[in-house]
Amino acid sequence: MTDTPNAAQIEYWNAAQNWVDEQREHDEMLEPLGGLALDALAPAPGERILDIGCGTGTTTFEIASTVGGAGEAVGADISVPMLAAARARAAGASGVTFLEADAQTYPFESASFDGAFSRFGVMFFSDATAAFANIARALRPDGRLAFVCWQAFERQEWMRVPAVAAAVDASWAAQRPSPFVFGDRGVLARHLDEAGFVRVDIDGFDRTILLGGSGDLETGLRFLMSSRLGRQIVEERGDAGVARVRTAVEPFVTARGIEIGAAVWVVRAAVGA
Repeated sequence: MTDTPNAAQIEYWNAAQNWVDEQREHDEMLEPLGGLALDALAPAPGERILDIGCGTGTTTFEIASTVGGAGEAVGADISVPMLAAARARAAGASGVTFLEADAQTYPFESASFDGAFSRFGVMFFSDATAAFANIARALRPDGRLAFVCWQAFERQEWMRVPAVAAAVDASWAAQRPSPFVFGDRGVLARHLDEAGFVRVDIDGFDRTILLGGSGDLETGLRFLMSSRLGRQIVEERGDAGVARVRTAVEPFVTARGIEIGAAVWVVRAAVGA
């Protein structure tokens, strides 16, 4: 495993049991943003669609419901625990397949998909251009790619507010690997262009999200503290840091939960005919 390009990420995501345990929280938080990318892809009945970084399978099932019995949704992920959860949820379902696959290197059958989709599953490749090129090879001529990813850390109110409140250094967010590695629109566009995609369209959206899904303040805080930033706050600032974060996010609490700002890119691209 150590010789594979994404060995460190494979190790990390195979230990990320919290993503299985917090499936509902992640889905409620990310569903509105993933929906922007699904609308951009517009999967049609009968199509075969690749779901990159499918996690526990929620978006794969959404795609399957759209492409119908004549189509297929193929979820690919490097996390064995999340794939196990996805397969358990898929018991008896038709038109859904899950692959343990690193989309940067996996030998997908050439020109075998009509489209590829991702909800926050494309930011952790060791070589983004190589990964997008591998995905492009898996798409049929004029096949489509659509995904949603985070803009820069500084534009994420849900991250920035806790970091400032706890006075921690989050400079790691600008480095690779990071969920915010595609903060620069130009860098993202260059990766896609060099990978062979055409008609690249990158739109920015500002939205509010439910931090940790629906629930009260404590539910959202528990979710936040299980993240990389949250663990950093606990390690460096202890209970005092958590208390400062609680005070900082209290103004964002509504009847639904912690509603706080996020900024994403929604990307559309195509393979040349």
